[in-house]
Amino acid sequence: MRKLLRIAAALAVVYALLLGGLAWAMHQPPAHFGQIMSRVPRVAFFILPFRTLWVSARAGSLNVGDAAPDFRLQTYDRKDWVQLSSFRGQKPVVLVFGSYT
Repeated sequence: MRKLLRIAAALAVVYALLLGGLAWAMHQPPAHFGQIMSRVPRVAFFILPFRTLWVSARAGSLNVGDAAPDFRLQTYDRKDWVQLSSFRGQKPVVLVFGSYT
């Protein structure tokens, strides 16, 4: 019985360390996070609560009605730059995050 408790305690410590490491990784900039996640074995996706940690790590501090953070991006043809704040008060802007490929 004592041996079983030691094994359970060791597994709990390893699980807690993995959760802590994953939470730390999710707070890293996207490029660094991607490098870390590319090395995570697939089985970890079934064992660790990725969605819960992701939602808490990337929650942000925006509330309904807050202005979107300003940013500047190059146009698709790479000939010009567009800044989000330049549209303020002129026309609605829809931001779509995702991939259509």
